[in-house]
Amino acid sequence: MTNAWTRTRTLDVIGVKTAVFEAGPEDAAPIVFLHGNPDTHDVWSAVVSKLAETHRCIAPDLPDFGSSIAPVDFDVSLDGQARWVNALFGELELERAHLVVHDVGGTYGLAFASEHAARLGSLTILNSNFFSDYRWHFWARMWRTPLIGELVMFAGNEWLFARETRKGSPGITDAEARRAYRAFHPRARRMVLRFYRWLDSEKLAGWDTKLLAATAGTPKQVLWGDLDPYMPNPKTADRYGATATHYADAGHWPMFDRPADVATSIARIAR
Repeated sequence: MTNAWTRTRTLDVIGVKTAVFEAGPEDAAPIVFLHGNPDTHDVWSAVVSKLAETHRCIAPDLPDFGSSIAPVDFDVSLDGQARWVNALFGELELERAHLVVHDVGGTYGLAFASEHAARLGSLTILNSNFFSDYRWHFWARMWRTPLIGELVMFAGNEWLFARETRKGSPGITDAEARRAYRAFHPRARRMVLRFYRWLDSEKLAGWDTKLLAATAGTPKQVLWGDLDPYMPNPKTADRYGATATHYADAGHWPMFDRPADVATSIARIAR
């Protein structure tokens, strides 16, 4: 995987020791990238390598993922997630920025967008759910079940992790999947259990309509891998009130399957 990052630092974001990785000119238009589960900032590397010449690219590790460390009482509610992203913008001294989100980073970012749309230059959504009628995929159901979730996390070895990850997107190599496994440490696994057990789909009711209303005037787009086994209904992409680009040959991680196309689409809207 390309190492696109040229600067790194750690910020205190409402108690979360947040690792932040950057590339590109510091005076260029800023783009904030929020990764999903079970990833880190590194998932954006191939896309950022194509954007860094013209944009300031900023990717934090989410609380307790990668090199970020959250307090044990970190608020994983939608309000808490929105508060953390808003505080991140503050610590980065960003009045406004373009935002790109994926998977659980979508939950963080879209909760933030619902309440702070004025801070967005644009919004790009990759394979994320923010609707209350979503039905959890197999692994999420396991994680949401007490004891079973802990056993799954304990028993998840590198071979199984790599196999399941590669099922998610055809563009992920075995080496990349194993690299992600090595970054999926016990702290991240515990956060996944906390996150998924708190987030009953029904808790998104009302937030979805608030998001659509708040971002009605925001330039936004959806980039969707139609082969996603975790979000198997491609029509979800068309519910965000934005232009949706469907990649028929991409899965859950379009940034792996179609990095050049994803970067081009982001550059087009992030002006």
